[in-house]
Amino acid sequence: MQDKRKEKIGLLLGFVGVICFSLTLPATSTAVPYFGATIVGLGRAVIAAFIVAIVLLVRKERLPTARQFKSLIIVSFGAVLGFPLLTSWAMIRLPVSHGAVELALLPLATAGFALFRAGERPSFKFWLSSVIGAIAVIIYASFLGLGQLHMADLALLAAVVILGLSYAEGGQLAKELGSWQVIAWAILMAAPFFIVPVISQFSLEMLHAPLTAWVSLLYLAVVSQFLAYVAWYGGMALGGIARVSQIQYLQPFLMILFATLFLNESISWFTIVVAMIVVISVIVGKNTTITKKDAKTAQINIIKE
Repeated sequence: MQDKRKEKIGLLLGFVGVICFSLTLPATSTAVPYFGATIVGLGRAVIAAFIVAIVLLVRKERLPTARQFKSLIIVSFGAVLGFPLLTSWAMIRLPVSHGAVELALLPLATAGFALFRAGERPSFKFWLSSVIGAIAVIIYASFLGLGQLHMADLALLAAVVILGLSYAEGGQLAKELGSWQVIAWAILMAAPFFIVPVISQFSLEMLHAPLTAWVSLLYLAVVSQFLAYVAWYGGMALGGIARVSQIQYLQPFLMILFATLFLNESISWFTIVVAMIVVISVIVGKNTTITKKDAKTAQINIIKE
Protein backbone atom coordinates (compact mmCIF):
# COMPACT_ATOMS: atom_id res chain seq x y z
CA MET A 1 0.00 0.00 0.00
CA GLN A 2 2.88 2.33 0.87
CA ASP A 3 4.55 1.54 -2.46
CA LYS A 4 1.37 2.47 -4.35
CA ARG A 5 1.19 5.80 -2.48
CA LYS A 6 4.85 6.53 -3.31
CA GLU A 7 4.19 5.68 -6.94
CA LYS A 8 1.22 8.08 -7.13
CA ILE A 9 3.25 10.87 -5.56
CA GLY A 10 6.07 10.08 -7.99
CA LEU A 11 3.72 10.28 -10.97
CA LEU A 12 2.30 13.60 -9.70
CA LEU A 13 5.76 15.10 -9.27
CA GLY A 14 6.71 13.80 -12.70
CA PHE A 15 3.66 15.52 -14.20
CA VAL A 16 4.58 18.82 -12.53
CA GLY A 17 8.08 18.46 -13.95
CA VAL A 18 6.74 17.78 -17.44
CA ILE A 19 4.53 20.90 -17.33
CA CYS A 20 7.55 22.98 -16.36
CA PHE A 21 9.70 21.38 -19.07
CA SER A 22 6.94 21.95 -21.64
CA LEU A 23 7.53 25.69 -21.41
CA THR A 24 11.26 25.25 -22.09
CA LEU A 25 11.18 25.29 -25.91
CA PRO A 26 8.71 28.22 -26.12
CA ALA A 27 10.85 30.17 -23.64
CA THR A 28 14.02 29.24 -25.54
CA SER A 29 12.46 30.29 -28.84
CA THR A 30 11.56 33.66 -27.29
CA ALA A 31 14.95 34.31 -25.68
CA VAL A 32 17.39 33.06 -28.35
CA PRO A 33 16.81 35.83 -30.95
CA TYR A 34 17.87 38.45 -28.37
CA PHE A 35 20.58 36.66 -26.37
CA GLY A 36 21.94 33.98 -28.72
CA ALA A 37 22.32 30.22 -28.27
CA THR A 38 25.38 30.37 -25.99
CA ILE A 39 23.91 32.71 -23.39
CA VAL A 40 20.50 31.01 -23.43
CA GLY A 41 22.00 27.51 -23.45
CA LEU A 42 24.81 28.02 -20.93
CA GLY A 43 23.93 31.29 -19.23
CA ARG A 44 20.88 29.71 -17.63
CA ALA A 45 23.19 27.39 -15.68
CA VAL A 46 25.37 30.32 -14.55
CA ILE A 47 22.31 32.15 -13.20
CA ALA A 48 20.94 28.98 -11.60
CA ALA A 49 24.31 28.30 -9.98
CA PHE A 50 24.01 31.38 -7.75
CA ILE A 51 20.63 30.15 -6.50
CA VAL A 52 21.68 26.56 -5.82
CA ALA A 53 24.93 27.67 -4.16
CA ILE A 54 22.94 29.70 -1.63
CA VAL A 55 20.50 26.83 -1.04
CA LEU A 56 23.30 24.28 -0.57
CA LEU A 57 25.16 26.57 1.86
CA VAL A 58 22.07 27.44 3.91
CA ARG A 59 21.05 23.78 4.19
CA LYS A 60 24.65 22.71 4.83
CA GLU A 61 24.33 19.82 2.41
CA ARG A 62 27.06 17.21 2.55
CA LEU A 63 29.42 16.84 -0.40
CA PRO A 64 28.72 13.98 -2.83
CA THR A 65 30.94 10.91 -2.58
CA ALA A 66 33.46 10.04 -5.28
CA ARG A 67 31.05 7.48 -6.76
CA GLN A 68 28.19 9.99 -6.73
CA PHE A 69 30.48 12.58 -8.30
CA LYS A 70 30.95 10.30 -11.33
CA SER A 71 27.18 10.02 -11.77
CA LEU A 72 26.82 13.79 -11.39
CA ILE A 73 29.21 14.28 -14.31
CA ILE A 74 26.78 12.34 -16.52
CA VAL A 75 23.82 14.36 -15.23
CA SER A 76 25.70 17.61 -15.71
CA PHE A 77 26.81 16.73 -19.23
CA GLY A 78 23.24 15.98 -20.31
CA ALA A 79 20.96 18.27 -18.31
CA VAL A 80 23.23 21.30 -17.85
CA LEU A 81 25.44 21.32 -20.96
CA GLY A 82 24.26 19.13 -23.84
CA PHE A 83 20.49 19.51 -23.88
CA PRO A 84 20.27 23.29 -23.23
CA LEU A 85 22.98 24.13 -25.76
CA LEU A 86 21.72 21.80 -28.52
CA THR A 87 18.09 22.86 -28.17
CA SER A 88 19.01 26.55 -28.05
CA TRP A 89 20.97 26.15 -31.28
CA ALA A 90 18.13 24.18 -32.90
CA MET A 91 15.45 26.68 -31.87
CA ILE A 92 17.13 29.36 -33.98
CA ARG A 93 16.38 27.23 -37.03
CA LEU A 94 13.16 25.34 -36.19
CA PRO A 95 9.66 26.16 -34.92
CA VAL A 96 8.64 24.97 -31.47
CA SER A 97 6.21 22.39 -32.89
CA HIS A 98 9.05 20.76 -34.84
CA GLY A 99 11.22 20.48 -31.74
CA ALA A 100 8.31 19.27 -29.64
CA VAL A 101 7.63 16.35 -31.97
CA GLU A 102 11.23 15.15 -31.98
CA LEU A 103 11.63 15.52 -28.21
CA ALA A 104 8.67 13.13 -27.87
CA LEU A 105 11.20 10.32 -28.37
CA LEU A 106 12.77 11.19 -25.01
CA PRO A 107 10.74 8.67 -22.93
CA LEU A 108 12.03 5.79 -25.06
CA ALA A 109 15.61 6.97 -24.62
CA THR A 110 15.12 7.36 -20.86
CA ALA A 111 13.51 3.95 -20.44
CA GLY A 112 16.22 2.32 -22.56
CA PHE A 113 19.02 3.78 -20.43
CA ALA A 114 17.07 2.81 -17.30
CA LEU A 115 17.61 -0.83 -18.22
CA PHE A 116 21.35 -0.35 -17.83
CA ARG A 117 21.60 2.34 -15.19
CA ALA A 118 18.74 1.57 -12.78
CA GLY A 119 18.17 -2.14 -13.29
CA GLU A 120 14.53 -1.72 -14.36
CA ARG A 121 12.90 -4.19 -16.76
CA PRO A 122 9.79 -2.78 -18.47
CA SER A 123 7.37 -5.44 -19.68
CA PHE A 124 6.42 -6.10 -23.30
CA LYS A 125 3.19 -4.17 -22.71
CA PHE A 126 5.19 -1.18 -21.52
CA TRP A 127 7.38 -1.21 -24.62
CA LEU A 128 4.34 -1.72 -26.85
CA SER A 129 2.63 1.35 -25.39
CA SER A 130 5.90 3.28 -25.73
CA VAL A 131 6.24 2.31 -29.40
CA ILE A 132 2.60 3.26 -30.08
CA GLY A 133 3.21 6.67 -28.53
CA ALA A 134 6.41 7.14 -30.52
CA ILE A 135 4.75 6.06 -33.79
CA ALA A 136 1.92 8.52 -33.12
CA VAL A 137 4.30 11.47 -32.88
CA ILE A 138 6.33 10.26 -35.90
CA ILE A 139 3.14 10.13 -37.99
CA TYR A 140 2.29 13.57 -36.69
CA ALA A 141 5.72 14.83 -37.79
CA SER A 142 5.37 13.25 -41.25
CA PHE A 143 1.91 14.74 -41.71
CA LEU A 144 3.32 18.21 -41.05
CA GLY A 145 6.20 17.59 -43.46
CA LEU A 146 8.82 17.49 -40.71
CA GLY A 147 10.37 14.18 -41.70
CA GLN A 148 13.39 15.52 -43.59
CA LEU A 149 16.44 15.53 -41.34
CA HIS A 150 19.02 18.34 -41.34
CA MET A 151 21.59 19.56 -38.83
CA ALA A 152 19.01 21.08 -36.46
CA ASP A 153 17.10 17.78 -36.45
CA LEU A 154 20.29 15.87 -35.68
CA ALA A 155 21.02 18.31 -32.86
CA LEU A 156 17.60 17.62 -31.32
CA LEU A 157 18.01 13.85 -31.67
CA ALA A 158 21.43 14.07 -30.03
CA ALA A 159 19.84 16.13 -27.25
CA VAL A 160 17.25 13.36 -26.76
CA VAL A 161 19.92 10.68 -26.36
CA ILE A 162 22.08 12.77 -24.05
CA LEU A 163 19.18 13.88 -21.85
CA GLY A 164 17.74 10.34 -21.76
CA LEU A 165 20.97 9.08 -20.21
CA SER A 166 21.03 12.06 -17.84
CA TYR A 167 17.43 11.42 -16.72
CA ALA A 168 18.09 7.75 -16.05
CA GLU A 169 21.31 8.47 -14.15
CA GLY A 170 19.78 11.34 -12.19
CA GLY A 171 16.66 9.40 -11.30
CA GLN A 172 18.75 6.57 -9.87
CA LEU A 173 21.10 8.93 -8.01
CA ALA A 174 18.16 10.87 -6.54
CA LYS A 175 17.24 7.82 -4.44
CA GLU A 176 20.37 8.25 -2.34
CA LEU A 177 21.39 11.89 -2.79
CA GLY A 178 17.95 13.53 -2.98
CA SER A 179 16.03 14.85 -5.98
CA TRP A 180 16.88 18.54 -5.89
CA GLN A 181 20.41 17.85 -4.66
CA VAL A 182 21.19 15.95 -7.87
CA ILE A 183 20.50 18.83 -10.23
CA ALA A 184 21.86 21.39 -7.74
CA TRP A 185 25.27 19.72 -7.55
CA ALA A 186 25.25 19.10 -11.33
CA ILE A 187 24.64 22.82 -11.97
CA LEU A 188 27.27 23.90 -9.47
CA MET A 189 29.85 21.56 -11.01
CA ALA A 190 29.30 22.75 -14.57
CA ALA A 191 28.58 26.49 -14.22
CA PRO A 192 32.18 27.68 -13.55
CA PHE A 193 33.22 26.30 -16.97
CA PHE A 194 30.45 28.31 -18.67
CA ILE A 195 31.29 31.75 -17.27
CA VAL A 196 33.97 32.64 -19.85
CA PRO A 197 31.94 31.58 -22.93
CA VAL A 198 28.87 33.43 -21.61
CA ILE A 199 30.79 36.65 -20.88
CA SER A 200 32.50 36.50 -24.28
CA GLN A 201 29.11 36.38 -26.03
CA PHE A 202 27.49 39.14 -23.97
CA SER A 203 26.95 42.58 -25.50
CA LEU A 204 25.43 45.80 -24.17
CA GLU A 205 22.71 45.62 -26.84
CA MET A 206 21.25 42.63 -24.99
CA LEU A 207 20.35 44.93 -22.10
CA HIS A 208 17.70 46.45 -24.37
CA ALA A 209 15.97 43.10 -24.97
CA PRO A 210 12.19 43.19 -24.32
CA LEU A 211 10.71 42.09 -21.00
CA THR A 212 9.39 38.85 -22.53
CA ALA A 213 12.93 37.84 -23.49
CA TRP A 214 14.26 38.52 -19.98
CA VAL A 215 11.36 36.68 -18.35
CA SER A 216 11.99 33.73 -20.67
CA LEU A 217 15.70 33.67 -19.80
CA LEU A 218 14.95 33.81 -16.06
CA TYR A 219 12.35 31.07 -16.45
CA LEU A 220 14.91 28.86 -18.18
CA ALA A 221 17.45 29.51 -15.41
CA VAL A 222 15.24 29.16 -12.34
CA VAL A 223 12.51 26.74 -13.43
CA SER A 224 13.68 24.74 -16.46
CA GLN A 225 17.25 24.36 -15.19
CA PHE A 226 16.51 23.77 -11.50
CA LEU A 227 12.98 23.61 -10.06
CA ALA A 228 11.59 21.40 -12.84
CA TYR A 229 14.38 18.89 -12.24
CA VAL A 230 13.61 18.88 -8.53
CA ALA A 231 10.10 17.65 -9.31
CA TRP A 232 11.23 15.37 -12.14
CA TYR A 233 14.03 13.54 -10.33
CA GLY A 234 11.91 13.31 -7.19
CA GLY A 235 9.14 11.74 -9.24
CA MET A 236 11.46 9.17 -10.83
CA ALA A 237 12.98 8.29 -7.46
CA LEU A 238 9.52 7.55 -6.00
CA GLY A 239 7.65 6.17 -9.02
CA GLY A 240 10.39 4.43 -10.99
CA ILE A 241 12.38 5.81 -13.92
CA ALA A 242 10.75 3.87 -16.76
CA ARG A 243 7.18 4.35 -15.52
CA VAL A 244 7.41 8.07 -14.73
CA SER A 245 9.19 8.66 -18.04
CA GLN A 246 5.95 7.65 -19.79
CA ILE A 247 4.43 10.96 -18.72
CA GLN A 248 6.85 12.66 -21.09
CA TYR A 249 4.62 11.61 -23.99
CA LEU A 250 2.38 14.50 -22.94
CA GLN A 251 5.25 16.95 -23.23
CA PRO A 252 5.28 17.63 -27.00
CA PHE A 253 1.57 18.43 -27.01
CA LEU A 254 1.85 20.63 -23.95
CA MET A 255 4.70 22.42 -25.74
CA ILE A 256 2.50 22.93 -28.79
CA LEU A 257 -0.32 24.18 -26.56
CA PHE A 258 1.98 26.69 -24.85
CA ALA A 259 3.42 27.70 -28.22
CA THR A 260 -0.14 28.41 -29.35
CA LEU A 261 -0.88 30.48 -26.26
CA PHE A 262 2.38 32.43 -26.06
CA LEU A 263 3.83 32.36 -29.61
CA ASN A 264 0.58 32.35 -31.62
CA GLU A 265 1.41 29.08 -33.38
CA SER A 266 -1.66 27.32 -34.81
CA ILE A 267 -3.14 24.04 -33.52
CA SER A 268 -5.25 21.60 -35.57
CA TRP A 269 -7.78 18.89 -34.81
CA PHE A 270 -5.19 16.37 -35.98
CA THR A 271 -2.91 17.53 -33.18
CA ILE A 272 -5.69 16.99 -30.65
CA VAL A 273 -6.43 13.47 -31.98
CA VAL A 274 -2.77 12.45 -31.85
CA ALA A 275 -2.53 13.93 -28.35
CA MET A 276 -5.43 11.71 -27.26
CA ILE A 277 -3.69 8.62 -28.65
CA VAL A 278 -0.52 9.54 -26.77
CA VAL A 279 -2.47 10.13 -23.53
CA ILE A 280 -4.02 6.65 -23.87
CA SER A 281 -0.56 5.12 -24.34
CA VAL A 282 0.59 6.88 -21.16
CA ILE A 283 -2.38 5.51 -19.19
CA VAL A 284 -1.73 1.98 -20.47
CA GLY A 285 2.02 2.24 -19.99
CA LYS A 286 1.92 3.43 -16.40
CA ASN A 287 -0.29 0.49 -15.41
CA THR A 288 2.07 -2.18 -16.73
CA THR A 289 4.36 -4.31 -14.59
CA ILE A 290 7.96 -3.15 -14.30
CA THR A 291 10.37 -5.47 -12.49
CA LYS A 292 13.82 -5.02 -11.05
CA LYS A 293 16.75 -7.18 -12.09
CA ASP A 294 17.38 -9.86 -9.53
CA ALA A 295 20.49 -8.96 -7.54
CA LYS A 296 21.69 -12.57 -7.43
CA THR A 297 21.22 -12.99 -11.19
CA ALA A 298 23.01 -9.73 -11.85
CA GLN A 299 25.92 -10.87 -9.68
CA ILE A 300 26.16 -14.15 -11.61
CA ASN A 301 26.17 -12.25 -14.89
CA ILE A 302 29.00 -10.04 -13.67
CA ILE A 303 31.05 -13.10 -12.67
CA LYS A 304 30.45 -14.67 -16.09
CA GLU A 305 31.67 -11.53 -17.78
